[in-house]
Amino acid sequence: MGLKDEFNKVVDNVKDATSEAGHKSAAEGEQAKRDVAGDDMTTGEKAGSMFNQAKNSVQADADSSKQDIRNS
Repeated sequence: MGLKDEFNKVVDNVKDATSEAGHKSAAEGEQAKRDVAGDDMTTGEKAGSMFNQAKNSVQADADSSKQDIRNS
């Protein structure tokens, strides 16, 4: 692997790590929002928040997997 390829790999890993961290943070934020609001949230709001948490968790896992595949 050449220097350019190695550089591009590092750049892509940094991008994916940053994206993964953002998605994990968003998922944790959704959980915290439900913990704080509790019964003040409607059933629909809770369901939407849980969906957003799941979506962000899947996206974080995908970013992590891309890094794992790239590095193997």
